[in-house]
Amino acid sequence: MVVDSLTKVSNFLNVSAQQRKLVRLRVCPQVTQHRIWTGALKEVLNDFAVDLDFLSSQGLNNDILLGGQIVHSCLKFLTEIGVFSDTESSSWMKLSPSKMLASDPRKWEDVLVMFNDLIECCKKEVRLKFHVAKAEIMKEGLLHIRDVSVDNSVGYKEAQHQESLVRKKLSKMLGHSSRCIFTLLLYYLYGRVVDIEVDMRGGVYANGSDGKFCLFMGRILTSDSEKMVGRGVKQLDRALGIFKFVWEMAGMKGHLDLQGHMWCVGADSRVLRCCLIFQGANLNTMVILNWQLGRELHAQMKDGHD
Repeated sequence: MVVDSLTKVSNFLNVSAQQRKLVRLRVCPQVTQHRIWTGALKEVLNDFAVDLDFLSSQGLNNDILLGGQIVHSCLKFLTEIGVFSDTESSSWMKLSPSKMLASDPRKWEDVLVMFNDLIECCKKEVRLKFHVAKAEIMKEGLLHIRDVSVDNSVGYKEAQHQESLVRKKLSKMLGHSSRCIFTLLLYYLYGRVVDIEVDMRGGVYANGSDGKFCLFMGRILTSDSEKMVGRGVKQLDRALGIFKFVWEMAGMKGHLDLQGHMWCVGADSRVLRCCLIFQGANLNTMVILNWQLGRELHAQMKDGHD
């Protein structure tokens, strides 16, 4: 299962329609802050740039080179507008229009056009499929704010007003099922925009009779190397953390404990190798690397808490 929307998480947790509205109302103002919005865009573009640079070094077609130029232009645009939202700069340092050279006002539509061009020139390259998909997701937000000005010639208060308009429009227009808002949430919580995957989902089970519940999820690894296991732990920790976050935002009754399981299968022998326990990096998440092979994986996930 790819965890890529609030709707998917809410369906899994049996969040009611009324609670979903509450989740959206609580999440949107947090994830549409200017630094989160621009930060997520930069993260998408920086990830894009890494693979574009690699493909360019192999002397591929002009579309790849053009894609790299577009990414550079987008990042330059976002860096320039970031000056006006620097919280460490005092308002008196922001020059008023009369003290700055006149320049043509820009809008978020300029970024939207660049994203459209980037998608168009890279969509045929299979190795850029993930990045193109992420750019498409972020386009949803750009479409809603395309008419908002991003004018470097305005003073501090005017710049703050522009940022406020972006936040209000995104909060109003991005729905509960929006993958754009979910990408912003990923960046807000973890500073990353990569979708989270889990191989097994055991569900939410009552943990005693005192209003406690436990959420079980799992990953299947092909190697028990330290790097592979560490990556699996992070994936599970982030996935479970998202579900915990939505549980709390929805005001669900009861306490939710988190438990993740990893089955490490040898690439050649297909034998589970070892048993280790890790502590999650972001939340109090227990992740178990199982060695038992005698029971069904789903049963292991349920019984592992006993």
